[in-house]
Amino acid sequence: MKVDNGVDSRPLFLLLLVTIASACAVQESPSKWGMVIHTGAGNFTLESLGDRQAEMRSAMTEALMAGHRVLSSGGSSLDAVQAAIVVLEDSPQFNAGKGAVFTHQGTNELDASIMDGRTMMAGAVAGLKHIKNPIRLARLVMDKSPHVLMVGEGAEAFAREQGGIEFVSESYFYTEFRWQQLQRALEEEKTRAGAMLRPRSDNPAAGTYFGTVGAVALDQAGNLAAATSTGGLTNKRFGRVGDSPIIGAGTYASNASCAISATGTGEYFIRFTVAKDICARVEYRGVSAQTAADEVIQGVLKPAGGEGGVVGLDRRGAVVVSFNTTGMGRGYIGEDGKATITFTVDQ
Repeated sequence: MKVDNGVDSRPLFLLLLVTIASACAVQESPSKWGMVIHTGAGNFTLESLGDRQAEMRSAMTEALMAGHRVLSSGGSSLDAVQAAIVVLEDSPQFNAGKGAVFTHQGTNELDASIMDGRTMMAGAVAGLKHIKNPIRLARLVMDKSPHVLMVGEGAEAFAREQGGIEFVSESYFYTEFRWQQLQRALEEEKTRAGAMLRPRSDNPAAGTYFGTVGAVALDQAGNLAAATSTGGLTNKRFGRVGDSPIIGAGTYASNASCAISATGTGEYFIRFTVAKDICARVEYRGVSAQTAADEVIQGVLKPAGGEGGVVGLDRRGAVVVSFNTTGMGRGYIGEDGKATITFTVDQ
């Protein structure tokens, strides 16, 4: 480019482009650290939750505050999601830890996973019967082993070897509420000539409710993490494992895109690698995490027959929520420390 005085103005033009680009980068809104949790999706109403709703809200608020204490003090997103999940596992109101549902044989088998979006490291466990907080053992697998997934007796042997993990008797997981769910499922199975029905996690009269719990967080350093924990499905058998401990299906986190935790019919989330697919669409196509989640949950999963939903955060802290059922328990807490909790589409 030449001006009338014959001076080449291209260097000035390039400098102007660099200045504009820098200004745009500076004007980009700062990341908003925070946390999102979920406590299961399903076809339920507020009324069907009954008296449990108040206790659920209380535990969810406590979980959000536990995560917020970690984040507000400059702690890591990994520690925050673990802290939140531990609270939810300790509550009998959710299908994880203390509130885990029963298998066909009348036992409890628990699964969990956790993933670090900064390093892409992950840990997961499945089929646990004596671990009070499966998420703690999933974290131990990530931090203290070269593996990603450990199951059953092997996972519990690893816990004993490493130490620091609380063991409980199988009776610890007994709740009358979950036991009666199993009895209803067994009776329903008998009426169908012994056919194995799709297992349910809540009162069949109120519809399906998958009470899996999950958490995603973005810390002040800009690092994402995700974690998920579950007792699986009422009346499950043959050592069935769902999506919750499967990295890329029920749990996924990458600083390059987003962090996702899922809940629902695990077999579908596994087949369609839901959590990874959402983050891949963000990273490779440049769509928003919310758009990607809706495309997968509403456009891919639902037509295939998969029920459930996800919560997430993108790398700027934008909240992601998508579910194809009537409700999904979820909560959010940001820098201001104010917890918000919702169960259905409007409430």
